[in-house]
This record gives sequence, structure tokens and C-alpha cells, in this order.
Amino acid sequence: MDLLKTFALFVVTALAEIVGCYLPWLWLKQGASAWLLLPAAASLALFAWLLTLHPTAAGRIYAAYGGVYIGVALVWLMVVDQVKPTMTDWVGVCLCFAGMVVIMAGSRPSA
Repeated sequence: MDLLKTFALFVVTALAEIVGCYLPWLWLKQGASAWLLLPAAASLALFAWLLTLHPTAAGRIYAAYGGVYIGVALVWLMVVDQVKPTMTDWVGVCLCFAGMVVIMAGSRPSA
């Protein structure tokens, strides 16, 4: 799977996870309808399924995915929560992306 497709899949996966957690938060913290738990459950099921679409070892995928998740969460902070990230937020995201690249592009032992 080429790098751009993998990154796009990570972004969609992160959005599914964030939505699946954000909807219950709205119910618990903001008094929104408990009916939000249904699309939340569907979103989390989608998240789990999306993780299975990667062709390499699950642990490596989860580790690299974490970097993308952090970046998407910071964009969510800006767009949905209307909170401006700090410079240290952006530095942290860059460090996470660097770690993701090292994990995904690193050498693999021969089988």
C-alpha cells in the first residue's frame, strides 16, 4: 500500500475514532441525547474495521497510527472545539509525525 493511501486511511481511521468518542462526550458532558450513542458505536466499529485494512503487523500499524491520530485530534481542536493550538501543540505533532515516519519507513527483519 503506498504511503499516501496509508496516510489517508490513517486520517479516516482517526476521524472515526474521534467521532466515536466525541458523541458520548456530548451526551455525558453537554446533556445531548443518549441517541448519540448509536452513531458513536457505529463509528467505533468502523474505526476497528479500518485498522484491519493495513497489510502489515497490527502493533506497528497501531504505533504509527498514533502519530496521525494526534495530528487529526489537533485539527479537531481547531475546527470543532474552536480552540487555537499553541506552538508547543504543533511541535508535539511534528515530533509524532517524525516518529510515525521512522516506524513506517524503518527497516524490517527478513523472514
